[in-house]
Amino acid sequence: MLRVNDLKVKYGVIEAVRGIDFEVKAGEIVTIIGANGAGKTSTLNAIFNLVKKEGRVHFAEADISKVPTHLIVKRGMALVPEGRKIFINLTVEENLRIGAYLNDENYEKLKEQMFEMFPRLKEKRNNFGGSLSGGEQQMLAIARALMSEPKMLVLDEPSLGLAPKIVKEVFEILIKLNKEDDVTILLVEQNAGAALRIANRGYVMENGKIVLEDKADNLLKSEEIKKKYLGG
Repeated sequence: MLRVNDLKVKYGVIEAVRGIDFEVKAGEIVTIIGANGAGKTSTLNAIFNLVKKEGRVHFAEADISKVPTHLIVKRGMALVPEGRKIFINLTVEENLRIGAYLNDENYEKLKEQMFEMFPRLKEKRNNFGGSLSGGEQQMLAIARALMSEPKMLVLDEPSLGLAPKIVKEVFEILIKLNKEDDVTILLVEQNAGAALRIANRGYVMENGKIVLEDKADNLLKSEEIKKKYLGG
């Protein structure tokens, strides 16, 4: 479904992403793990053309390397950005309305689906985004992305700053989306253990390069991965 070839991102003289290749097949959950500064966020931003890049990106067999971001969303890929980036001065419902800006005719139906998936958002539908807890804001960020009815959901550090109980809840939602709603998922995470436990395959990124690729189960068992990313 997604294929990335020789992707490069530079900020001045700094090479954040140094010619990486990877793919995500339809129906998979794939994770990219790595330490802070490895180039994970730059990779996602490059896929969505939010930063200048070199290389090719194909989605659903089409070359989207130079397609504007809003049209990438229209084609069926949505991003849940690092730090959530919800609109804190808008209500929960208003955030969802913005998420449906390319899909407004289905807004009411999708809104009710999101409220069924995230009951806490329904309880706080008239609350401003800035008044929500970190976990509720992450749920809103995911729900907002789902309002475009994506075939593929891309998430950048969804566990960041959340309590373990909330991380478990968020990741259970991702499993449900994948298994029951047939949403393909690309997940970028520093929380390697949580990500690998729900993923089919994983890529390890270090210093702008992909240094390892394998089935998620194999990465979880790897002594090198345990030492570097799983606390021993």
